Formats: sequence, structure tokens, C-alpha cells
Amino acid sequence: MTDSGTESSEPIRLDGTTLSLDKVVKVARGGAVVELQGEAKKRMSRARASLEKLVSEGSTVYAVNTGVGDLLDVRIPSDDLERLQVNILRSHACGVGDPLPEDVVRAMMLLRANALAKGYSGVRSEVVEMLVSMLNSRVHPVIPRQGSVGASGDLALLAHLALVLIGEGFADSDGGVVPGIEALGRARLEPMALEPKEAISLVNGTQAMSAVGCLAVEDAACLIDNAQIAAAMSVEALRGTSTAFDEALSKARPHRGQTTVAKNITALLEGSEIMASHKHCSRVQDAYTLRCIPQVMGATLDAIWHTMAVLSVEMNSATDNPLYYPDESRVLSGGNFHGQPVALVMDYLGLAVHEIGSFSERRIYRLVDHRLSGLPPFLTRHGGLSSGMMVPQYVAASIVSENKVLVHPASADSIPTSAGQEDHNSMGMTAAWKASAIVENVTKVVAIEMIAAAQGLDFIPHHSSPPIETVRKLIRTAIPRLDEDRSMTGDINAVVRMMNDGILVDAAENTCEFNRI
Repeated sequence: MTDSGTESSEPIRLDGTTLSLDKVVKVARGGAVVELQGEAKKRMSRARASLEKLVSEGSTVYAVNTGVGDLLDVRIPSDDLERLQVNILRSHACGVGDPLPEDVVRAMMLLRANALAKGYSGVRSEVVEMLVSMLNSRVHPVIPRQGSVGASGDLALLAHLALVLIGEGFADSDGGVVPGIEALGRARLEPMALEPKEAISLVNGTQAMSAVGCLAVEDAACLIDNAQIAAAMSVEALRGTSTAFDEALSKARPHRGQTTVAKNITALLEGSEIMASHKHCSRVQDAYTLRCIPQVMGATLDAIWHTMAVLSVEMNSATDNPLYYPDESRVLSGGNFHGQPVALVMDYLGLAVHEIGSFSERRIYRLVDHRLSGLPPFLTRHGGLSSGMMVPQYVAASIVSENKVLVHPASADSIPTSAGQEDHNSMGMTAAWKASAIVENVTKVVAIEMIAAAQGLDFIPHHSSPPIETVRKLIRTAIPRLDEDRSMTGDINAVVRMMNDGILVDAAENTCEFNRI
């Protein structure tokens, strides 16, 4: 989740095939410069020539010289084809709600440019070059969050993006929201006059849901790294056993995620005086939230990897309709714009990350309950006069409960549109936005666990492992031990920032064989 806020010296070259998650993040959050590769321009030119040949021959081609949606049978006269492009963008740009964050907008622009760069859409390379110029000049269209049903693509949201290319709509440029034409002028860019097929190619696609999804899964990867550290801290503070992380158990059930988490927890606990001090105690097994860390967190890790794999395919796909195959002299109408692949993994990601929060909250509960932890009640020496960490556990419980509402799958729903022509929709943007919200929520829960575990460790007269000791000291540089009651909102937010900036994971990685995601 780290965001340098500075431009990368190495440009990201778009070819429609090799875009990766880390490149999306570099552009969306790091301001990396983007270029359109020469071979991609050649492919686009061939497809464009194929389209123009069809138009000149008088062929009827969907969205080129016909209406769209249920109006597909309406033939548009050649004199009105440029006007059709403007009408498509204006009519589709009716999203509502708060504007999408800047990083999401930048990711959308990049993903749309890359999809067009594949060379199947039949648009001129100038369209992609305009998107690239806007990215590099930091001209960011204002795009409302709500309005996509996730099939025929993220139509309404992408239309708001595309309006700025023709000098309409609004954009955030040079620190303020201005009309699109003014934003282009500030960047010394001229508005485009779109040609046949180019409007529908700009709005047909899954780039809104994929943009949110890419950033959400990046943040989820950051979260799972931090969550493993928090869990290891809790194991020490609750004086659990490391037996459950033995490599032999993972070999007997060799899921990749479980194996990775077990190795990480073992590495994080290596050299702990606390673990050694109760090695021969009478406790046979710990509660599930300690004993099953590899199994539960590992399953979430597998979900994160699967989501990354799906998005890696999606970000390098042509999601337009129709698509042009000049080498085969074919034009195909299909449904590559349907967001079902993204919608399903976004629901999966949201559910999987929610489980990390639910898991974490139960350990927080154990830490503050003296009957379960053997630590002072609510982690304060002045119980009664002081409430200690009583209410932070309430906050964690509140967030986990909120997430239980958010995990309802958006992809389970479909409302037909366009007079029944578009009779099944993915709701992928809703699924992606929910997943992003869940990741943000769970980050707060894990921050509370880190604070509670650090507080618990302060009461134990033995040193924790070198990695955990390093992390605990870093937390203490940001927030003091809770000796007297205080508002802990600032404390929680401070640890959230440390997690998002990668400070705690860097510390763990530098002191043991911790494998970050």
C-alpha cells in the first residue's frame, strides 16, 4: 500500500500484453510516466484500417454505424457518425455519488489505454496517446463512483472518463476541479474529435472494476503481511505454543498459503524468550485463533493470489465489442465486456479478507479478557479507575460486524438493462468497491490487534523474539504504552499508517526469514 507520490524514472510501456499489478500501482500511486509501444501502434493501425474498409463498403457494424444496446437495429447515416460518438459519451455519462479517488482514476485510464493497445478495438492510436498524455500531465477526469452494472463494461463511469478527451465533463488538474476543456488547456492538450467506433471502445470495458480491484488486492497483500506479524505478536502475548506451526503439519496438507504462513510465523517467533519460558507448560492445545493461523490466514493468502492471477489476465485483455481481426478479415461481436470474472474474485477477495478481521478481533478479545489471557483485565493495571483497552475491542467488533454486511456477494445479483437486450449483469464494480472497503476496515482491526498485543507484551517479564521486539519498539515510537486512559483514535490511525507504509513489514523482513507477499 506504500505510495511514494513521486514519478518513477523508468517509463511504463503499454503494449496490451505485459501490464502487471506492480506497474498499475506505480502509475496509479507513484506517478510513473507512461508510453505507448511502437508495435502496439502498428497493430492498432491495422485494425483501424480493417474497420474503415467495412464502413466504406457500407457494411452494418454494431456501434460503428448502428445504435447501441437495444437500439442496435437502428442504422445511423454516415453523415451522423461523428455526432453518434459525442451522443454516446454524453448519454452514458450519468454516474452519481462521490468522485472516485485519484489513484483509481489513474488506474482506470491506464487500464483502458492498455486494453485498446492490444489492437482489436479498431480505434486510432491517437486515442491511446491522448489517454497517455492526460496521465502524464495529471489531467484526471472526475468520475462518480456509482452507475455501473458491470456488463457492456463499466459504461457510465468510463463515459465520464472519455468526456474529457473531447473537452467536456470535468477534470481535476493543477489542484482543482475545472471543466474538461480548461483542464486540457492547462496541459496544452487539444480535445479530440472521435471517429466511428471510438466512443463505444472508450466506454466498453471492465476498467473501473479492475482499477478498484487492482488497488484493493495490492492493499490486501500489504494487509496480510501485517496481519501475520500481528498474529505472531498475539501468540507471544497470550503465551501460545509454536507447535501448531511445525512444517510437518503443512506438509501433510500442502496448500501454498498455509505453508507460507506457517513458515512466516515460525520465523517471526524464532528466538523468543517468552516462548521458551513456557515450553514445558501443561497446555496441550491453543484456541483456534492461535492454533489455526496458518490454515485461516493461508486460505486468505491463496484467495489473494487467485485474485491477482485473474486481474493479471483481465488487465491485458481486449474487453471491447465488437473486436477486429484484420489478419483474418473478421469482425466478431461478443461479450468480453462482461465483468463476471472480476466480479466473482472481488466477492471472493472481500470474503477472504473479512475473515482476517474476524480472526484478528477474536484474538483482541482474548487479549483483553484476563480469564483467557492471564494478563491484567483490559490490559491496564488500574482496572475500574481505568478502562484500558476495553473499548478498542468494541471498535474492532463494530468493524467486523459491518464487514459481515459487506461480504454479501454483489455478483449474486443481476438486474436486466437496455429493454432486456442486456439481460444479465455482473455488478462487478459494486463487488470491487465492497472488497476495497473491507480491506480498509480490516486494516483498522489488525492495527488494534497490534496495539493490544504490544500492550500485552509490556506486562510479560521476558523478551519477545527479535523480529517481534523490533516491531513492538517501532510501535512504541509512534504511540506510548497505555498507562493512563486516553483517546486511542490517534493511536489506531498511527499504526494504520505504519502498516500501509510498510514500515513494520520491512522491520520484520530485515530481522528474520519473513516472506512478504
